[in-house]
Amino acid sequence: MNWVAPIKDKDTLEAFGQTLKDMDYKYYIMFQLGVGTGLQLHDILDFRVRDVLNKKSLTVTIGKQKEKLTFKIPASLQKEIREFCKEKDGKTYLILGHKSKNKPVSREQAYRVLRTAGHKIGLNSIGAQTMRKTFAWNYYHETGDIYYLQKLFNHASPSITYRFIGEKPNIEIFMRKMTPQENERSRYLLYLNGNGKKRLNKVIGTLEGIRDSLDSPANNDAFYGRVDCLLEELDSLMDNYNNTDK
Repeated sequence: MNWVAPIKDKDTLEAFGQTLKDMDYKYYIMFQLGVGTGLQLHDILDFRVRDVLNKKSLTVTIGKQKEKLTFKIPASLQKEIREFCKEKDGKTYLILGHKSKNKPVSREQAYRVLRTAGHKIGLNSIGAQTMRKTFAWNYYHETGDIYYLQKLFNHASPSITYRFIGEKPNIEIFMRKMTPQENERSRYLLYLNGNGKKRLNKVIGTLEGIRDSLDSPANNDAFYGRVDCLLEELDSLMDNYNNTDK
């Protein structure tokens, strides 16, 4: 399975966006939201028109701790969103699936569209995380601020963020990081009521269930699309974990 990489070249990024426009303009808007803000694909698909129209930032809630993360919307993207949302009902999903039903495009369909667009211009390293990684890579190269990205993505340490965008760690930044406090907090939360083992067992149980049912003739293409998306993200997460300093 290919490593999902950011799109680093401006011309390639524009070509990818144009390809999405040609396929369906809504996928272009979806992509621009991801590249322009750093939002996760599933969060973008959850938005309704009223959630993003005339907004300068978007706030999403993640994890069991209900932590809120705020993502800024560039002015140029705000303008594109206003144009896209003209005459649309505020209750309608922003990235609408079928016009006859007020349901968003499925994550599997969005993933397939991104992959297809990539193949059309010769990119094979495209996945659900491409948008977020592209945003992060561009932001880091413009500002050098790895800490902002770490906080925005809720990563445990800067080393994970560096791995996420495919960059070598800046040793000077690492010397300033405050990992002892972060590690102490993680230790407490994982030991609290056995939460660490409970979470691991839940993940293991889910993966074992998927493995055992993988060859079932009852599975449809959507099932394999979901599994492919899941494994691609797991590959990225495992690579981050295995290559993060102990």
